[in-house]
Amino acid sequence: MAATKINEMLGSKSLFSNTHFLSHSTPSWKSWERRAVQVRKVVAEVAAVPMVTKLNELDSVRSIPKTPTQSTLSGQVTVGYDVKEKMKELMVQWWDSSKAAIDARRGVSLQLVSSDVDPRTGKPMVSKEAIIEWSRDLNITGDKFITHNVQFLVDTNFGEPGAVLVTNKDQKELFLKSVTIEDSLRFDCESWVQPEKLLSKKRIFFCNKAFLPSETPVGLKELRKRELRELRGNGDGVRVSSDRIYDYDVYNDLGHPDKGTKFARPVLGGERRPYPRRCRTGRPSTNSDPKSEAPADESMPMYVPRDEAFGDVKRQTVDAGSWKAMVNNFFPFLKHSTEGEAVSSFADINNLYKHCRNQSHLKFDPPNIVSRDASCCLRDDEFGRLTLAGMNPVSIERLEAFPPVSKLEASVYGPQESAFREEHIISQLDGMSVQQAIENKKLFILDYHDAYLPFLNSINAHPDRKAYATRTIFFLTYLGTLKPIAIELSLPPMNPYMQTKRVITPPVDATTCWQWQLAKAHVCSNDSGAHELIQHWLRTHACMEPFIIAARRNLSAMHPIHKLLHPHMRYTLDINARARELLISADGIIESLFSTKESSMEITSFAYRNWRFDMESLPADLIRRGIAEADPTEPHGIKLLIQDYPYANDGLLIWSAIERLVKDYVNFYYPDSIRIRSDLELNAWYYESINVGHADLRHETWWPKLSTPEDLVSILTTLIWISSAEHAALNFGQYHYGAYVPVRPSYMRRLVPDEEDPDYPSFVSDPEGYFLSSLPSLKDMTVLMSVLDILSTHSADEEYLGDQKELSTWKGNPEITEAFNRFSMEMREIEKEVEKRNSDPKLRNRCGAGVSPYQLLVPSSEPGVSCRGVPNSISI
Repeated sequence: MAATKINEMLGSKSLFSNTHFLSHSTPSWKSWERRAVQVRKVVAEVAAVPMVTKLNELDSVRSIPKTPTQSTLSGQVTVGYDVKEKMKELMVQWWDSSKAAIDARRGVSLQLVSSDVDPRTGKPMVSKEAIIEWSRDLNITGDKFITHNVQFLVDTNFGEPGAVLVTNKDQKELFLKSVTIEDSLRFDCESWVQPEKLLSKKRIFFCNKAFLPSETPVGLKELRKRELRELRGNGDGVRVSSDRIYDYDVYNDLGHPDKGTKFARPVLGGERRPYPRRCRTGRPSTNSDPKSEAPADESMPMYVPRDEAFGDVKRQTVDAGSWKAMVNNFFPFLKHSTEGEAVSSFADINNLYKHCRNQSHLKFDPPNIVSRDASCCLRDDEFGRLTLAGMNPVSIERLEAFPPVSKLEASVYGPQESAFREEHIISQLDGMSVQQAIENKKLFILDYHDAYLPFLNSINAHPDRKAYATRTIFFLTYLGTLKPIAIELSLPPMNPYMQTKRVITPPVDATTCWQWQLAKAHVCSNDSGAHELIQHWLRTHACMEPFIIAARRNLSAMHPIHKLLHPHMRYTLDINARARELLISADGIIESLFSTKESSMEITSFAYRNWRFDMESLPADLIRRGIAEADPTEPHGIKLLIQDYPYANDGLLIWSAIERLVKDYVNFYYPDSIRIRSDLELNAWYYESINVGHADLRHETWWPKLSTPEDLVSILTTLIWISSAEHAALNFGQYHYGAYVPVRPSYMRRLVPDEEDPDYPSFVSDPEGYFLSSLPSLKDMTVLMSVLDILSTHSADEEYLGDQKELSTWKGNPEITEAFNRFSMEMREIEKEVEKRNSDPKLRNRCGAGVSPYQLLVPSSEPGVSCRGVPNSISI
């Protein structure tokens, strides 16, 4: 049948007459003509229901009036639910026939909404309600998803369906996976639909076609606005688990002041303690502090918008990890049950791990990154290597002035100048002066002085916590490796006559060897806290959340930018909510296992003052840290000053691939700046991300503008980079890089002794015992290892960068599908290139005797703790 004939039958604005709609081949729609029928009496009676006057009253619509002929459209509805629970429910119904008669109506009802309006009424056309009844249609199988066939009755001038309205008439929520019409037009719903008794309004799902706001089909315009209004809510009330409402709040839920002042924590967010905003939960205030929100409990569980919550597979993975943690922590302490017991030997630590494949499952898998010799401390070469290819490769900076200078207020925190002097490092510079080494770009630094010094009095007040504010200088050798050449240990000024800064240099004898090892352990403890709190939590998890909330509130599911970002927002709000409840809360895991104790989140607020979104792109970050220089002749537009920098080398491959994909995508939908400026949803999203989500920094002049396609490419590339590769590099190596505590302690219990220290004689007589007693207790070691194991685990439902998922959204737009296909191929090529680099003996930071290959930015991974894999989103 000719397309013109179908156009006559389905209306002049069907998909065949408008190439802007989703393109399908003619044969897939031929059955429409065959099912055109004359109106029978029963149909005419249904059709006599009057049309609603307002679109937001669509809930009561049953059919379209005054139509001479109607057609049926075949559809498939795929639903997910707990099959065991549904079987139990049906068995009850079978036993209770009177109840079964009532429950026969349970199921789901659906109505199609046309992309067009009825030319006679100017209102959207809606199909007759189609109902799937569980008692009649449910076919119990072991499958998680079940597909039901449905028939929709529509007018022959209905045009192309653009949305589906769904009502859940069951007693429990159901997961609506997809709706497909005529095997061609697809609605990927992937959403939980609440029972009608909880949500009387019909749920709205749009077809997979992407539309800018100005190009929205006329029949869908009001539905598009209505859906966003419902997602925003009104800012009031306690949110419950069935809600799909996105709003903002400050971090006022980290403390438990009703348990005592010890558990009170300050509110983060506001002028005094700036912070990104979180998703609002609306729980009432605590009794003792009206500014603090009551903690989540069984009666008011932690709220996450329903569609952001972990799926079954993800939740089971986390639960399994928690069970494993419980087992691994319980049995070692049948023997070591004393709270805070010190480690007596390296053998105690080594016995926590399996030493052969068939050994007890109650022990930990050995980390495959660090060798565990009987007396293993961190070697200097490994210390330098891990700053470039370890768990925290984003803190190293080039030293551009010597000695380094603090930015803290001198009247409060003491002299701003470092204690480093030329005599401390001159012998390590291969014959160069300090100034020559700086000019030759050979000196680098890990500087945690300003991040830690304001909080040391609070930290060191705990009997089991002792910390410094450290600085470590590295020299770039001719081999391209970093060699630590001096460590500065600073304490807060106690009185003008007491030395608060000291410099430790590489050893010359047995005593200085152990002092050097202790100093490196304190640096790694600083680095461990800074990594977990600042680089990992703040820069990825916390700073991304406002952009996600703003996207859900302002970008319609139809919006092409929402569709691009959607995979990169998966599970982030859920894992952040879990972190607020368990990880970063008062007396939570971070406070219990890291040196920063109750100062932990204030440290992140202090760091947030210096956070800049415009510096979060990989090239900008490398240039900011002095690790790279702009160079348009280089493949990625920058020149690395440390040539063998695995995180940067591999990261730039992924960054460039993301940038190319985003550029192709943005240019397709926004060929000029006019399109950018006229997109109200896009501009509302970016404005709200800054002015509400990052309200405490909203007046900063460094925020990138959003005026041109180039601006949008830069913003989106940065967001996708943070959500995927940057988070992967900071997260999925935590077990294998951090689970051997002697080389990376999360906290230290003793300071580095000098000759005037009362503990100095015991240190000299038993330096290994002193070192071990400085480490976390064996109990805390096993808890830390368990947590790192959970955080480093990929679930079986992980979605990785470059995975080929459903591309039906862009069917008919070959430019977009080709761009995604190219991106997928690039990810596979990057894997091959990384494998090649890891086998190159000239690259000593990733290849060599006992050197573990750097795989954290290899895009794919198997489930489990693999130390590789780049998921699309921040999901753990």
